[in-house]
Amino acid sequence: MTLTNLKAIEYTKKSNFSLPNPPVISSDRSGWEKLHLAMYRQPACYIPEYSSPYHIICVNTGNPVTLERTIEGRSPTIEAIQVGDVGIYPARVHQSCFSPQDIELIRLYLEPTLLTQIQAELCLDREVDLALQLTPSFDPLIYQMAIALKNSLEIDGTSSKLYAGAMANALAVHLLSRYSTRTPFLLQPSGGLSEKQLKQVVDYIHEYLNRDVSLTELANLVQLSSYHFTRLFKRAIGFAPHQYHIRCRIDRVKQLLLEKKLSLAEIAYAVGFASQGHLNYHFKRIVGMTPTAFLRHG
Repeated sequence: MTLTNLKAIEYTKKSNFSLPNPPVISSDRSGWEKLHLAMYRQPACYIPEYSSPYHIICVNTGNPVTLERTIEGRSPTIEAIQVGDVGIYPARVHQSCFSPQDIELIRLYLEPTLLTQIQAELCLDREVDLALQLTPSFDPLIYQMAIALKNSLEIDGTSSKLYAGAMANALAVHLLSRYSTRTPFLLQPSGGLSEKQLKQVVDYIHEYLNRDVSLTELANLVQLSSYHFTRLFKRAIGFAPHQYHIRCRIDRVKQLLLEKKLSLAEIAYAVGFASQGHLNYHFKRIVGMTPTAFLRHG
C-alpha cells in the first residue's frame, strides 16, 4: 500500500507519520498554541514505525476496532479498542500499527514544553513525566475534551485559539495527575487578580474584541502563567477567559443590532466572528434567541 506523507500538517510531518488519507479536520491553520488536533477517517492500513517530538493522545471516535501495535520493539499486542478509548504515547516513543478495519480517530498533539511548564508551576517533584500506556483505556474526560476541541474547531475555526489554550492547560494537568511516572503534588493557585490586573485584562479584551486573542497573550499582561491566570480570572469574573470573551462580543453585537446601521454579516466581521453563522450560533446559545428575534423583542 502506498502511503502519502501529510506534509501540510507540521506536527504530523515532524512525527514522520504517514496515512493513506489526510485529516478531515485539522487545527493546523488555527493558531493554536502548545496543543494541536487532527481527526482522521482511514481505511484498513499499516502505519510504519514512527516517533514524534510531541506527546500523542489517540481517541477512538468511530466504531470498535482491533489493532495490532508494536511499541519500542516489544512483541506486537492486539488491542480491542472501543469508542472513547484513549491511547497515550509520550514523545519519542517508537511505534508501528496495523488496522484491518476502517477507523476514525482524533489525535491530540501536546508539546512537551507545556507539561514541563505546568509541572514547574504546580509540582514539588520536578522529575514527573508521562508514563507509557501499553493498552488503551476509556477516559471520559479526555474523550469529552477531544470532542469539544473538534466541535470548537468546526464551529469557531480561527476564533478557537483562546478556548484551545484553556483546554491545553486542563489536559496537561489531567495527564500529570493520572498518567505520570509518579503521582505529583499539585499546588492550587492562591490569592487573586488585583483590581488593576483585572481592569487591564478586561480593557484589553474589549480593545481587541475583533481579534482572536490567545490565553498566553492575556496571561502575559499580568505576568502570570496561563494556567494560574485562567483560574484566577474565573474566580474573579465567574467565567473562563474564552467564555467572557464570547460574551463581550455578544454584548457588542446587541449594541450594533439596536443601532441598525450594519447588516448582520457586517456586525459579525466587526466583532471578530468567523461568519454570520458563527455569530448566530453563539448569540442563540447565550441570549436564548436569534439576532432577528432579539431585534423584534427590542
